[in-house]
Formats: sequence, structure tokens, C-alpha cells
Amino acid sequence: MNDASILVVDDEPQIRRVLRSTLSSKGYVIIEAKTGEEAVEAVRKEKPDLVLLDVNMPGIGGIAACREIRQSSDAPIIMLTVRNAERDKVLALDAGADDYVVKPFGIEELLARIRAALRRYAPGDTLPPFVSKDLTLDFESRQLTVRGEEVHLTPKEFDVLKHLIANQGKPLTHRRLLQSVWGPDYGEETENLRVVINQLRKKIESDPAQPNYIRTEPWVGYRFQPPRVSLSKSSSRK
Repeated sequence: MNDASILVVDDEPQIRRVLRSTLSSKGYVIIEAKTGEEAVEAVRKEKPDLVLLDVNMPGIGGIAACREIRQSSDAPIIMLTVRNAERDKVLALDAGADDYVVKPFGIEELLARIRAALRRYAPGDTLPPFVSKDLTLDFESRQLTVRGEEVHLTPKEFDVLKHLIANQGKPLTHRRLLQSVWGPDYGEETENLRVVINQLRKKIESDPAQPNYIRTEPWVGYRFQPPRVSLSKSSSRK
């Protein structure tokens, strides 16, 4: 997807210049913004395929801008920041970011992250809708209904849930989920996965502390296991 458009959001002109030069040389179409407000407006007008969003900016800042962008766009968002604390990663992922890259970063690493994020738009086989007593997910329309109400999923939440459902009943390791959803260069970033799983449980489980759908496999990973429907006495006689 070398003709993809990328919105570069950073208040430092030198960083925007370097990213514009590097990404343009790889065939990407570059859009620029220097504040969170400009980024939100650019997403609405230009509809980029991916957003590179700096966390520390004047105005509303990267985290708040990420939340606003998520209200109108499913485009992958990669946060750029000088901070490497787990809490900062959790804030970014909770806001709807797909990935998190710490400055200073190698350009090859960033390019790999961009390619992995854009793969989500690659055409693939569409799964039939998943339907259970409380939960319905239409993969083609990306529409989730939980206990009769439509629930919004971020792109990463959708991708993780889709992969879990496609392999329902099977325990999936952290590494497999990370590499399947984030890309082959991942495997150790378990906090990314944990944040998304926690958010999914809040959205689909009646009691997130005692999940019925997304089960934890201790020391392994996670398993999607739809709850069994108990047969009534009258139906069991038939």
C-alpha cells in the first residue's frame, strides 16, 4: 500500500521535515499538522489512511486529539512520544491508538510499524457474522451489538476480537495474538494486548471481572469461549 496517505502531526518542524522526506521517498502521500486541533480537522477533511500523532503538543495534546479522531475515523493511529512508561502507553491505547513508538526511533522500525498498521486494510476473507445470546458481530460492517445495543469498537479492539472469534475455543498465546494483530515484528508488548483485552471485556462482558467470553489462559494468553446455553426442561424432553 505504497500510495497510502499519512497524516504527520508534530509541533516540531524538523521532525515533520524528516518524516515528510523519508515517507515521501517510500511512496506515501504526506499531510501535515502541527497541533491537535489541526490534526482533528485534517482527518475530517483529508481522511488519511494512517496518522502519526505526537503526544506532547500545544493545544489539546496528542491523547485528547486521538480520542477526537477516533470519533470520526478508523484509520490506524501510531503515537510518537519521548515517554516510555507503561502508564503512558496505557493512556495512548485507551484513547484508541493502534501503536506507540518512543522517540528517538529508528526510521526502519517506524516504517515496519506503519506497514503492519496498514495491513489491517488489506482485503481478506470475511467471516460469517458471530451470533450468541448476548453478542452479535458483523465482520463486514464491523458492527457490534451487545445485549441489544450497538457498541463502538476501536480498530484494534475489533481486530483482536475478530481473531479471537475466528479461533474460538482455542487458547491463543500472547505472541500469536500480537503478531497476528499488530504484525510480525511484535511479540513482547503484552501491555498493548492487556489494555485492549480489558477494554473489550468492559464492552462485551456483563461482569468484566468474571468474563464469560474472553477467558484468560494463565501463563499462556487468551481464549474466546462463548458461554453454553442451558437447555430448559421442556426443550430437553423433545
